[in-house]
Amino acid sequence: MGAVAAATAEARKIAGRIEVLFDMVAPHYALRPGSSSSPGARLARAIIDHPWIVLAIWLLCAPGAAYFALSVKSDNSPDRLIVEGDEDYQQTRAFQKIFPEGQYVVLLAEAGDPFAPAALSRIAALEQALRDVPKVKPLSALTIYRQLHPDFAATAAQAVAFKAFATGTTLFRKQGLVGDGVLGIPMELQVADRDELQVVLHAVDAAVAPFAAAPAPLSAVRKIGGPYVDRYLSEETHRSTLLYMPLFGLFIVLLNLFLYRSFRTLFAFLLTIAVTVLFTEAFAGVMGFVSTIVSSLVPLTVLITCTSTLVYLHSLYVACPSGADIREHQVFTLCNKFLPCTASIFAAAVGFAALAVSGIRPIREMGYWVAAGMVVTWFTSFTLFPALQRLFRTPPSSERKTAGAWWPRIVDRLPGFTYRWRWVLVPGSIALMLVGLGALLGLPRLVEPMRLETDSLDYIDHDLPLYKDTRRFEATMSGLTVTEAWIHVPNGGALEPGVLRGMHRFGAKLEADRRVGSVMGPTTLLQWVRYVQGQGDQLPDDPASWDKLAGDFEQLLLSRPEFRGSIDVATLSNARVRVITRGGFDGYAGLKSFLADAWAEAQRHDPALAPCTMTVVGEGVLQAKIAHYLVPTLTESFAITAAVIFLAFLVVFRSPSARLMAMIPSVFAILVMFLVMRLTGIALNVATILIASTVLGASENDQIHFFYHFQEGRRFGGTEAALRHALLVSGRAIIFATIINAGGFLALALSPLPPMRQFGVVSACAFLLSMIADFTALPASLWLVSGDKPGQDPAISA
Repeated sequence: MGAVAAATAEARKIAGRIEVLFDMVAPHYALRPGSSSSPGARLARAIIDHPWIVLAIWLLCAPGAAYFALSVKSDNSPDRLIVEGDEDYQQTRAFQKIFPEGQYVVLLAEAGDPFAPAALSRIAALEQALRDVPKVKPLSALTIYRQLHPDFAATAAQAVAFKAFATGTTLFRKQGLVGDGVLGIPMELQVADRDELQVVLHAVDAAVAPFAAAPAPLSAVRKIGGPYVDRYLSEETHRSTLLYMPLFGLFIVLLNLFLYRSFRTLFAFLLTIAVTVLFTEAFAGVMGFVSTIVSSLVPLTVLITCTSTLVYLHSLYVACPSGADIREHQVFTLCNKFLPCTASIFAAAVGFAALAVSGIRPIREMGYWVAAGMVVTWFTSFTLFPALQRLFRTPPSSERKTAGAWWPRIVDRLPGFTYRWRWVLVPGSIALMLVGLGALLGLPRLVEPMRLETDSLDYIDHDLPLYKDTRRFEATMSGLTVTEAWIHVPNGGALEPGVLRGMHRFGAKLEADRRVGSVMGPTTLLQWVRYVQGQGDQLPDDPASWDKLAGDFEQLLLSRPEFRGSIDVATLSNARVRVITRGGFDGYAGLKSFLADAWAEAQRHDPALAPCTMTVVGEGVLQAKIAHYLVPTLTESFAITAAVIFLAFLVVFRSPSARLMAMIPSVFAILVMFLVMRLTGIALNVATILIASTVLGASENDQIHFFYHFQEGRRFGGTEAALRHALLVSGRAIIFATIINAGGFLALALSPLPPMRQFGVVSACAFLLSMIADFTALPASLWLVSGDKPGQDPAISA
């Protein structure tokens, strides 16, 4: 009985404080019966009095929204990562119009001795199965040899002859055709779009399946290549979404029943959240956005923000004093929470829209996408949710006991605690923030800045065969990162002997660098031809020999279509030199500088190249540019987000010190999480780079609501009275909203994709840190700024 009486007393204390607050603000909104209402109160009352009309409007729009939401497709290809207006992106697209090509994958046939007759017979059968797949063109060392020896039958003698042919030149190893214990089978997939690519990949899988299941006498048959990585990312991103969405739904169900103990309240929450996500996805469909590993976070972010906003609204609604008119109290709730909710949603929307400064396309689209979701959240929270509250007659705490009756006892102790420890809490928080900043940016000559991940292969689990096989291929045979040197030759002189000789020496200069796996240019084809003809794989260096080589090459262009991939035969004004790298360059600038320096040296040695120009294009340079954009994405978007939130605080709060202090918990959480990331080895990538903007955009809701009610509490007295009032009215909602934020993002910990797992865990920890700072560092800062002491205000009572 004593416990029940205590809980009842605590509930009355909160309800009493709400009633006092209602009496204070009622004249402003004209909420008392018989008075002329303010415009906001009239609109709120119209929504509450006509809930069926509000619901009907949303339901009529829902089918159209569903149509557009279902049109959103998935695409994780590298060319989706850079915005279309980027200069390198546009140059790469222009290059691909001149030199169109399909997608490339590589099969690796492994054996103790891949040149043994039985192994060669199995590889020949594998190649034939691939050749039977439409739109697939396999090309291996065995394919080339069989063009010279059509009667090849993998006998012991012919196997020895083939081994001598395949290992007698470095060309096969450089092109990834021959390695230690492995023969590679590169394949060009001649597809027109992403959908056709998936069809062809599945056909290749079906052709390879019998050989992968029973490889003997081979030891294994492995598949690698960018299309396989992209497909894995798309499938796992979709699977992760299907996993965490139901988990978050279950989380909302359990949390809602725990907090409000009402199925009617639960239904109001779930319907509002579902409609919000539906219309957010519809916006993406209308805009033509696609789902990527980054934008898959959009629904979760909107889910969490919407749920948190509903918690703030409903927590005040359920505190309706016993005997009060529930209709008038609902109007009061909407009016009282309108400014803080609007300010926080607006700040979050513009803050996420600040991601538009990013040169990484999925991040930019995510910014617009989440911003649109924030706008939808605002509309559903202040129209659909109140209508559903009215229709379902969601019970207040006077009718149905809610969670958190223990909170007033915490409030009684918290102001005094933060005052006593203010000189520890504030300096300690500042020190941790500075250490976190150092972990992010590094210290000159002491600590390097945080590592950046841009390779899409790093976004999959490192224990998967796809990851291990690809890394082994890159390290021992060639590489998979393709960069193109696009050479513009004036006056159609691409076949001039001096130009060809210069491009050959340019390629040789590139291949001399250990970071380059192989180089494929126009003259590489001449090396192949000479080797096949028994003349060795080296081209003569004297200028006189190049007259004949140029003539031979021209004849090959006329008779062999496969030779036309490196020269623009329509104008003879464009040539390509494909550079496959293993990494090790100092980012985007380092890669371009390396190629530019090699080209400048080639021009100095070969005057025929002097009027030519070279442009660096291709997926390799686009991938390198992702890292180039990651840091500006972090710093610029965070700065804009912080500035926008500061302006939102400027509107809500009058105190200059309050504007800055209100951001302490969020900034503290973000910087400390960078320290945690550094200590645990988590790198910055296209997902984790969003932590700063996401945490700041979501957690600032807590600070806005806290300070809004802190200012209300100023009417009761000084700092202690204001703190008690803010904690009583908004403290529980802050705790519940934090649990929602942290629990929602923590669902990503089950994702098989490392960036999403890392983003989920780190974000969840950041939200918890922000809440801790809300109730410790923030009140301590207020004590220091105000100079007040506990006990100077009259006691706060119901």
